[in-house]
Amino acid sequence: MADAGLIDAFLEMLAAEKGRAANSLMAYRRDLEDFLEHSSARLETAEAEDLRDYLAGLHKRGMKAGTVARRLSALRQFYLFLYTDGVRGDNPAANIESPRQAQSLPKVLSENDVDRLLDTAEAQASGGKPEAMRLHALVETLYATGLRISELVALPRRAVGPDSAMIMVRGKGGRERMVPLGSKARQALMAYQHVLDASMKKGEERSPYLFPSSGAEGHLTRRRVGQLLKDLAVAAGVLPSTVSPHKLRHAFATHLLAHGADLRAVQQMLGHADISTTQIYTHVLEERLKSLVLEKHPLSGS
Repeated sequence: MADAGLIDAFLEMLAAEKGRAANSLMAYRRDLEDFLEHSSARLETAEAEDLRDYLAGLHKRGMKAGTVARRLSALRQFYLFLYTDGVRGDNPAANIESPRQAQSLPKVLSENDVDRLLDTAEAQASGGKPEAMRLHALVETLYATGLRISELVALPRRAVGPDSAMIMVRGKGGRERMVPLGSKARQALMAYQHVLDASMKKGEERSPYLFPSSGAEGHLTRRRVGQLLKDLAVAAGVLPSTVSPHKLRHAFATHLLAHGADLRAVQQMLGHADISTTQIYTHVLEERLKSLVLEKHPLSGS
């Protein structure tokens, strides 16, 4: 089979068996096509040395370690697929080591800054305008649940009711998980939904989404939420560059751990498949503790 056909078969498997999203499939295709473009070998017959030469070429092209690791991951999964399907009798990528990556710790909003965002959103929502009430519901829910913004905007309307203590979330790879929903977030959501229902015209069909939009997707976009949060940051006196949906997710996890939450529980709420992903937040706390000691300890300057 030609290389293009093998790539298509691999992507079909990822979509059907692993539930990979369209954006992920496009990224896999780009990574595999980049190998074809910058290697003299064919995908079906490439050997381990061909892969090492390609990776070395990525370094020469100035690629970051994270990008090289992602390209290697795509090749590993592709050759595992070929091996499992019997197209090849070996996996040439199996024993190639990933480049070491410097672990970058996420920037985390302070609890004080989050409080200012929440207070400002609540004050704006008190005027009863649907847009302000929507933003209040979004911010409260993001910080209360730690959902990925893609998960939040795609939540169905039926996910939350007046008595909902938990919400069912469909995350990466189609995996479902239950996430607790605090009373303030639930109240903000219900208030927004009430105003939304009241503004509907007679005969108008109700959207199936919790945060509907007239756009092509039918619900609010991630980009739009990001813009709204920047505007809220300005109004709250918080540096806009420190505020985004993902940074509220970081804040959710870090603040929970700082107040004694169990790491496994936080892992489940965030929807991380591997606990090592969640452990980065413990490193954030450790760095903060070190900084605090250096700044505040009476002997730190001696």
